[in-house]
This record gives sequence, C-alpha cells and structure tokens, in this order.
Amino acid sequence: MTRDSGAGRTAGADPAGAPSPAAPPAGRPPSSGAPPAVGGSGLAARQAALVAALVAGGPLPPGFAPEPVAAARRALLRKRAGDVARHWPLLAAGLGADWSATFAGWAAGRPTNGSLRDGWDLARELRDHGRLPALGAEELASREATTRYDGRTAPRPRRLPAVARAGGAVAVQLAGRVRLLRPARR
Repeated sequence: MTRDSGAGRTAGADPAGAPSPAAPPAGRPPSSGAPPAVGGSGLAARQAALVAALVAGGPLPPGFAPEPVAAARRALLRKRAGDVARHWPLLAAGLGADWSATFAGWAAGRPTNGSLRDGWDLARELRDHGRLPALGAEELASREATTRYDGRTAPRPRRLPAVARAGGAVAVQLAGRVRLLRPARR
C-alpha cells in the first residue's frame, strides 16, 4: 500500500494537477472578495445623503427627482409601520385606522432603531402625551415589566421581580411570568 504525500503538487491544484476553482488565475493576485471602490468617498457621501433623505427626513440630494424619492419614502414608512405592528400588535390594534397616520407622523424625521425599539419609543411618546390607547397601555406595561429599556441601548430582560404602569394598566413580572393586575381604562 502506498501513501501519496502530496509531493510535487502545486498549491491551489487538485490531486489531478488542475487548478482548483478557489485559486486565482495565473498572473493575477488573489482578491479580497470585496468589490472595487468606485469614486471613493464621494459615492459614499451621496449614498448616505440619499439614505438620510429616504429614512431620516434629510434634504433631497442634488440630482434626484423629488416625486420618486417621496414615493420611495412613503413606501419605506409603510413597510416600517408593518414591521412595528408585528412587534407591537396591541398598540397597532388599539390605534385602529389611525395606526398608519400616527406612525408615519411620528417616524417621518427619525431613523429606525429596529421595529421593537421604534414601537417602544412610539408607545412611550403616546403615553407621555395622553394618547396611548388602552390595548397599547397594557402591552407597554407588560413589556416594561419584563424588559429594561432606557431609550438608548438595546432592551435587556429583567432578572428581578418588577412592576410597571402605563396608561392605567399595571403589570407585574415574577419568576419570569407576567400578570396584568389592572387593565387600562377603556
């Protein structure tokens, strides 16, 4: 029985001696896999300005037609509202037909922090202005009993028992279970 030690083979070749698909063609240096830079930081700056105009209420960059950018902005707000409604279904249900308009008005000048955090920030703002619906108050109280969120960093689960109040609703978390002690006024 003979053992093949691989002597005489070149790097990047298979046992038959053909170059492997991962090896670069002869005469070319290996690539990093990243696409080549086009235009350097000028392109990056223009892309950042377009993204800011679309999702953060920034000014329209030069060279773009206002109507298509406005249509794309509205579509992105609708998509974002749907994502937040999936994370905060009771808040969206409590607002009913006003959900889309309420969310769009709140989110128009804000970049997203993620669906969970956007819904949380909206619910807190509605609570602070006395416009949080009863279903949203119960959902907010339950979330705040189970999770610690300061408005700046990612939410973290609470480890100790907690009581939370929102819009008349009171929720308690004990041993990982949440109970709504008092529902919000309807």
